[in-house]
Amino acid sequence: MDKMISLGSWKDRVKALKRETFTLYLACRHPRVPWYAKLLALIVVAYALSPIDLIPDFIPVLGYLDDLVLIPLGLMLVIRLIPAEVLAECRQKSEEIVGRATRAGKIAAGVIVVIWILTAALVVRLLL
Repeated sequence: MDKMISLGSWKDRVKALKRETFTLYLACRHPRVPWYAKLLALIVVAYALSPIDLIPDFIPVLGYLDDLVLIPLGLMLVIRLIPAEVLAECRQKSEEIVGRATRAGKIAAGVIVVIWILTAALVVRLLL
């Protein structure tokens, strides 16, 4: 049961990390964010979304260490540089956009599953 709790905790942390990354993306475009915070936020967001890592992921343990340490540290640093009211506004927008994207993704996944089931049923029918 402890493993289930920790998996849920990890999922929550990953979701929060994604939300905060998108929040920083929105902050990069906000006019009231200082230029140096925008620059650092852009670097953190680009690194988080980039397939190229400082330490390649195929290296055991160390490969994921940069993702587990550098990105959260970068997020924390940039969040301190952004005015609180701007950060709250960007977080609210992020919640709205991520929530819509999640619902749309679930609907799309459902449609794809239905298409696969129908295709499998058609193949079985043709073979019989």
